[in-house]
Amino acid sequence: MSNKTAMSNGAVHGSEARHVAPLETMNTNNSKRARDGIPMPLWLQGAFEAAQMFVISALVVAIPLTATWFTGGFAEKDASIVARLAGHIWLLGHGVPLNVTVGSGPSSASLQMGTLSLLPIGLALIPFLLSWRAGRRLARASYTDQLWQPLLSAVAVYAAAGLATGFVCSIPSISAPLLASTLIPVIPAGVGLIIGSRLEAGSWSRLIGMNAADWIAKTSQDQRWAGSYVWTVLRSGFIALMSALSLSALLLAVNLAGRWSDIAAVYQALRPGAVGGATLTLAQMAFMPNLAIWSLAWAGGAGFDLGVGSTVSPLGTAVAPVPPIPLLAALPTGAMTWGFAALLIPVIAGLLAGWWFVRAGENHFDEWLSLKVRQRWLSLPGSTLFLGTVIGVSAMAMSWVLFWLSQGSLGIGRLTHLGPDPLTAALWIGAEVALGVMLGSLLAPWLEGEHNGLPLMRRNEEVVE
Repeated sequence: MSNKTAMSNGAVHGSEARHVAPLETMNTNNSKRARDGIPMPLWLQGAFEAAQMFVISALVVAIPLTATWFTGGFAEKDASIVARLAGHIWLLGHGVPLNVTVGSGPSSASLQMGTLSLLPIGLALIPFLLSWRAGRRLARASYTDQLWQPLLSAVAVYAAAGLATGFVCSIPSISAPLLASTLIPVIPAGVGLIIGSRLEAGSWSRLIGMNAADWIAKTSQDQRWAGSYVWTVLRSGFIALMSALSLSALLLAVNLAGRWSDIAAVYQALRPGAVGGATLTLAQMAFMPNLAIWSLAWAGGAGFDLGVGSTVSPLGTAVAPVPPIPLLAALPTGAMTWGFAALLIPVIAGLLAGWWFVRAGENHFDEWLSLKVRQRWLSLPGSTLFLGTVIGVSAMAMSWVLFWLSQGSLGIGRLTHLGPDPLTAALWIGAEVALGVMLGSLLAPWLEGEHNGLPLMRRNEEVVE
């Protein structure tokens, strides 16, 4: 079988054309060129895909701002101001921090400087999804040993676009570091390109030319069992985190629905107009993933900050005056006697993860420990405690990444810290998930109809003589 990940579109169309073309036109070079077209070099195709990603992601930001500017939503009448603002938002949506300088006088002593680093995760998903699509298209057009050419050119072009945006849009009041503008936008684009290429190829061996199955076959049975155990632990941690995040997002949606009258009152007080209201709504939607992650930190017990000295937690909220942003009207206020119930969300997520782990049938540490320690009343608690610890640590590490991405600063003033403390919130989530995993793994045999207290074995366990 060919090692090509997929046939190019031109070759497919050419194959179809050969079946329907008249006989007198099939054997000439001119007719073949007319059927197949001029092939595009792979490096040029990668550059074209990157340019397309840049243009589409820029238009997503520029169109709402331009519509607001046309309707008089900005005090500035110069279109270049709006264009620079679009560039700043594009950079911020890729994770590039912006240096903000505000001054009330001509002297340097009156200047206030800070860093705007709050990433709108919803906006960052747009270049990621566009690069995902581009990675699949490039994989379809490339052989396994040629895929690096379009991927490398796509990354280079996107890095150049970030550098140009940072250079053109920097002004004394808001500037972007050129090195960060060049390298940071490549991260979401590069990750999307790799994931898209991998999904189109179907396996890493077809993508990079290395067969993982051959490498695994050279390892011993114990190493394969250890590897499958670790891989199942990581997947269980991911399931726990996604379950907790989904339940927290549901809690956020219920809270927004219950406080919708307060949110609408803020809209009415602002009077943004139809276009301005739509732009404001889109801006808030860009931060909805951030709010969902903050809700997870709230449900975990650590809570999150809305500026220096302002904390929102399940046991109470102490927040100073906040900007007139409609979604902030839904913040829970005062002491909440029911807030402790939210702590059950990570525990329930851990219970589901523990149940899934036992169903996967890869609990090889319990099997090994039961052979070393014949007393089941001793080996079962030991393996259960170990399982809860390792899955809890896995969920903690993954949640730390989410909390770190969701928090940031608005540059100057009191709102220099928004979001949860990544380490504290991750520790809470990891501990509660670990508790749920232990409960889920102990209840799984009864939920699965196995009442003998023995661990569920793998469905497809290999017989080793």
